[in-house]
Amino acid sequence: MRIGLYFGSFNPVHNGHLIIANHIANYTSLERIWFVVSPQNPLKQSASLINENHRKHLIDLAIEGEKKLRSSNIEFKLPRPSYTIDTLAYLNDKYPQHEFSVVMGSDSFGNIKKWKNYEVLLKNYEIIIYQRPGFKVKPEMLTDTIKVLDAPLLQISSTHIRDMIRQKKSIRYLVPDIVKEEIERQQYYG
Repeated sequence: MRIGLYFGSFNPVHNGHLIIANHIANYTSLERIWFVVSPQNPLKQSASLINENHRKHLIDLAIEGEKKLRSSNIEFKLPRPSYTIDTLAYLNDKYPQHEFSVVMGSDSFGNIKKWKNYEVLLKNYEIIIYQRPGFKVKPEMLTDTIKVLDAPLLQISSTHIRDMIRQKKSIRYLVPDIVKEEIERQQYYG
């Protein structure tokens, strides 16, 4: 099976994440998209992160009933911080029957040279990039294994959503209703 790995903190998952995953599931040859919840991104501060199990639970609520979308806690069992290349090596050992691709925004791709063993990643894995405003992928960076998609984007960020929650503003329409209700019930980010 061809699986696209959509790595992120998803703190919290929002409609922008879901639209991108759905678009990639529908407009590429990937058979599944896994939301890989990163317990600790080595390039981001972790102070504002809620527990990784809570973040995965919010994704599970958001994608319930979707056939092509799954969440993954694979990085919960790996050393921290999480490095994409280490996760891919682990997944290839554990699931040799699957072929893995990496899904990322053009902003992340712009930082790829800061990633651990990025050359191995670029050489051995398909990279599917969705364009983000202000972060153009240079044509010389494109290869047979690097593809750019124009996925529909919403100008939503998890940081903005967390700020709105702290300011006691409504996050309705930014996240699925079931995610909003769970955030309120559990008082995440309050």
